[in-house]
This record gives sequence, C-alpha cells and structure tokens, in this order.
Amino acid sequence: MTRYSLRRRLVRFSAAHFGVLFFVLAAFTVVFILPLLSLFSQAFTNDAGVWAGLANYKRYFSSPALSVSVWNTVHISLLTTLFSTTLGFFYAYAVTRTAIPGKKIFTYAALLPIFIPTVVQALGLVYIFGRQGIITQLGFDISLYGRNGIVIAETIYTFPSAFLLFYTAFQFVDGRLYEVCNVMGVKPLKCFFHVTLPEMKYAIVNAVFVCFTLAFTDFGAPKVIGGNYNVLATDVYKQVAGQFNMSMGAVVGTLLLIPAVLSFIVGRFISTHNSGAMSAKTTALTIKENRLRDMLYFILCAAVSASFLFLVAALCVGAFTAFYPYDMSFTLKYFTFTESRGGLQAFFNSISMSALTAFFGTVFVFLAAYMIEKTDGYGLLTKYGKLLSLLPLAVPGMVIGISYIFFFNSPANPLNFIYGTVAILVLSNIVHYFSVPYLTAAGAFKKLDKEFEIVAESMKIPRWQTFFRVSIPLSANAVAEVAMYLFVNSMVTVSALVFLFSADFKIAAVAITHMEEAGENSQAAAMSILIIIVNIIVRALYELVIKFNKHKQSARESM
Repeated sequence: MTRYSLRRRLVRFSAAHFGVLFFVLAAFTVVFILPLLSLFSQAFTNDAGVWAGLANYKRYFSSPALSVSVWNTVHISLLTTLFSTTLGFFYAYAVTRTAIPGKKIFTYAALLPIFIPTVVQALGLVYIFGRQGIITQLGFDISLYGRNGIVIAETIYTFPSAFLLFYTAFQFVDGRLYEVCNVMGVKPLKCFFHVTLPEMKYAIVNAVFVCFTLAFTDFGAPKVIGGNYNVLATDVYKQVAGQFNMSMGAVVGTLLLIPAVLSFIVGRFISTHNSGAMSAKTTALTIKENRLRDMLYFILCAAVSASFLFLVAALCVGAFTAFYPYDMSFTLKYFTFTESRGGLQAFFNSISMSALTAFFGTVFVFLAAYMIEKTDGYGLLTKYGKLLSLLPLAVPGMVIGISYIFFFNSPANPLNFIYGTVAILVLSNIVHYFSVPYLTAAGAFKKLDKEFEIVAESMKIPRWQTFFRVSIPLSANAVAEVAMYLFVNSMVTVSALVFLFSADFKIAAVAITHMEEAGENSQAAAMSILIIIVNIIVRALYELVIKFNKHKQSARESM
C-alpha cells in the first residue's frame, strides 16, 4: 500500500468516524439537553408564555403550604442520609472486614431493595406498620404516615447505594496498614478512627451526597405514606398531574436539580482527587477471628437482611390473603387485577418496555462509549461527549419526565409523534439511566488492547467489523451487566414515567401507584410480587451468563 493510498484511507475513516460520533452526540443532545432547556424556559415564563423572570419562584415561596415542602424535603433527606450511610458503612464493614458466616447471602440480601419500586417498599411498610399492620397489631405504633414512614422507606431505598459504595471502597484499602497497627499494638478502636475512616473519607462523602440526592428526589415513598407531609417530589406531581399548573411544576422541577447537581460536582471532584487507588504493592487484609466482634456484626447483618425479607413477606401476605387482616385464607383472586388500572396487561407492558429499553439502550450505550473512548483527534467533541454522558447522573427522573412533557408535547416539535407512545417511555429510561451503563461500557473498552484497532487498520478491516467481531465479544460480561441494569431499573422506575404513560399503554409500577390511590392495596401487592419475581429472574439469568462466560474463558485459556 502506498503512502498516498494509506493517507486517503485514513481520511475516509476519520470522516466516517467523525460523522457517527457527531450523530451520536447530536441525538443525545436532542433528547437530553433540549428538553432541559424547555423546562427552564417554562419555569421563567407565565401561563401565557410571556417571560416572567423570578415571578414564579416568588409565588412558590410566598405560599406557606408549598414553601414548607422545601424544608420537609431537606429534613427527610438529612435524616435518611444519616441512617443509610451509617447502616451501609457498618454493613459493608461486616461483609469485608469480619469473619462472619454467610457473607455472600448477606451481600445479595443487601441488594434486594434494588429490585423493588419505592412505591412497593412503602406499600410493604403499610402492611407492617400501617393502622392494621402486622407490627401495629402487636401494640407498636410508629405513626407511619408522615415523616417517620418516609424516612424508613427512603433509608431502605438508599441503603443499597451506600452499601455498594462502601463495599467497593473497602476492597481497595491496603491490608498492610492494619498489619502495622497490629505490630505496634494499636487498639482496634484507635485503628478504626486513624486508619479505616481516613481511608474511606472519599467513599463517605460520595455516599452522603448520593443518599441525600436519592432521598431528595424520590417520589414513590412520599406518595404512598407521606400523608399530609408534603415534599418537593409530591408537589411536582400535584402541580402537573393534579392542577395542570405547568409553570409551577417547572419551578419545583428546577429546585429538585439543586442537590443532584451539587452531588454530581462533588462526585467529579472526588473522582479526580481520590488517590486511594490500589497499587501493585497493596495486600489483602488477613481477617483475624474475634468472636465478640463477629457476633455483633452478624446480628447487624441478620437484622437488616431479615427486615428486607420481612418486607417482601408482608407484600405476600397482602397479595395471597382474602381480606387482610380479617380473612387470612389463601387466595389468588388479586392476581386477576382490574382493567381500570391496566389489568395484567400493564405487567406485560412493563416487561416489553423494559426489554426494549435494555436492547436499544445497550446498543446506544456501547456505540456511544466506543465512539467517544476510541476516538483520537477530536478533542472538544470527545470532551463534550464525556461530559454529556455523565450529566444524566445529575438529573432526577421526575425532572426528565416534566421536561419531556414540555419538549415532546409541543406541536412545533417534529418528534411530537412519539409523545404518548411506548417510544417516549423507552427513551426517557435510556436517558435517565444512561450514565452508569456508559461508565461500565467505557471501562470495558479501556481494558481492551489498542493493538486490536491497529491490526484491523493494517489489514484493511472496517472499524464496524472490529466493533462487532472483537470489541463486543470481548466485552460480553459488560454487555450483560448493562442490559440487566437497564431492564431492572425500567421495571421499578416511577418518577419519570408517571407523567409520560398513556391510557393505551399503562405500566406496572405506575399501575401500583394508582391502585394504592384507589385503596386496592391487595392488588398493588400482587402486582409488586410479579415485578420482584421478574427482576430476580433477570438477575439470575445475568449471573448464569457471567458464569458461562467465565467457564468459556477458562476453557479457552486451558487449550
């Protein structure tokens, strides 16, 4: 091949690569940035569409009933953050730093709330602590409806996120630090404060902001057990879905962005300044037996795990008993569902929507990650792509849902035809959950040797063939993880979809909300059980795929 022909080929490749990269970033800008701009535009205009400046914000905060929601939301979020981060820290410590039995079981049990919508978690608490709850009938009334119930529900909701952050961080702590403590005769408590906490400081800060943001923006739990205790998320729902006050809904939506944006900035700061990465000299911690310590931590893990299982068991009581708590005979009648709430079709709609989200989301995520991470020479464009891929972390689901109303419901928008269809539900899920799958895909591609692309170019193999025949097969585990993540989250999400679903295509998580509103708690519990079963099956299939890939890889290496 002559130097001239090679240069022409590289120019053609660069032009094609640039075109695909530009298309990916332009498409994501249209479905993410432009809707957000529509939201901000609505927040600063009056009902007639005229620029009103800060008038809408002044009107919101001048209303005592509405402005108190800000303090309520902050109050709930602070309490939730305190409980979930503390519990998550010591639970992760128990799993990684003690010799308790059943660590694998406790690890899986800690992730159980991920498979359950927050609406369902709150409904389970109603069966346990409600006016006719299992625990309430024993004489323990915790006044579930209001602040107490929301804090308990949000702690359950945010606990897995805190646990995963701490669980990962503990894996990177150098065991030699603890060996030095043992050699120098440092007491365990002093070692905890002078070694463990300093090593975990970035994880602690990250967990605090993540838990605060999740609790600040959650809609499901306050909707079910909030009672008269208003928070910002329920204010958005009331203003938009109840009163059709779009301008005020946009105002509350922008307020929900504040902690999320701060969390995003702190997260980025921590990721660039965290110097606690594992080095080549890092050694694993040798865990020594301590009966008293192990017994206390085993009790903690068993209590937390049992609480989550009890929550699911309470839902089963509501779903399989004729008329709780007065008629406890077994029945399956609640699994027929009423057609007014979507019937069983809502459940199948959720499965199809989640499957579409998993398929198209995985394709788009890996295409975007490949084009951004494997691109050289387009500095500003790739930097914009990396920033754009992480921004969804800072946008709550409810904000995406409201912004999609303003953007896609406009007759002037050429994409207006997808409004009210399953396409907009799939699109909102992909945008909402894009960042974590992107980081997973980008991490998988970074592990691949750059020699693959160099060899492919020298052999005149098109880049798309390299992508499908080399990069994707070698990233099979990441593909399965992304698909599973998108499917499970699409099955349980409520916040964005509660504004976007249509009467012709109801989904299970939103149907549960409407069932609870109508007092049909047993049907809501039955629908919840179906969602949990499907998500657990999907998770089990993911584990089987990972196990199969590992077996296949070891067989290939042994040849």
